[in-house]
Amino acid sequence: MSSTRAEFHRQHLPQASAEARRLFERKAELRGAWLNWVAAQLYALGPAEYVSMVRRELQQLQAQDAR
Repeated sequence: MSSTRAEFHRQHLPQASAEARRLFERKAELRGAWLNWVAAQLYALGPAEYVSMVRRELQQLQAQDAR
């Protein structure tokens, strides 16, 4: 990871984690519509590096939820 990429990650991880938690918290409410809703929410975010971070955080939340 380059220093600029590492710095971006360090600066934005708390926000990406909070965004992922916000999205994940709507899962029970939206049920079957959740995946499409999350996709639309992610599409509206940027830049791509940040969206990837949010996606990874969401995957971790889903893995924890599955246990």
